[in-house]
Amino acid sequence: MNGEGDYLVLEVDDLDVDVLTGIYSEETHLPQPLRISVRATLEMADRYAPDTHLNHSKNYMDLKHAASTALPQGQHFTLIEAVAEHIIETIFLQDRKVKHIEVKIVKLALSERGESIGITMGRARK
Repeated sequence: MNGEGDYLVLEVDDLDVDVLTGIYSEETHLPQPLRISVRATLEMADRYAPDTHLNHSKNYMDLKHAASTALPQGQHFTLIEAVAEHIIETIFLQDRKVKHIEVKIVKLALSERGESIGITMGRARK
């Protein structure tokens, strides 16, 4: 954010990913479907012209990668909070312009009537 309160948020919403997670024996041996959304707040340029280079923003696919292919295959996460933490750390390592990240994870297997059950975690760069 600049001094005026302006901000730029990049988003990836409703990415379905199978992740080894859970604390109960019936959960720990098979991947569970998670729906992951990521919001990254970046330092914003003073102005974005038609020819502004990508290095003044961030590639959306980096967020998608952090929430999918960057999650280690075969790694069991006891808590979905740890999945969110891994995604946040991956994005912070990718780009110094990212100032805040919010990750929402919904455990799809828990839904009985379409409700969303899960967590939202946000971290600011320290």
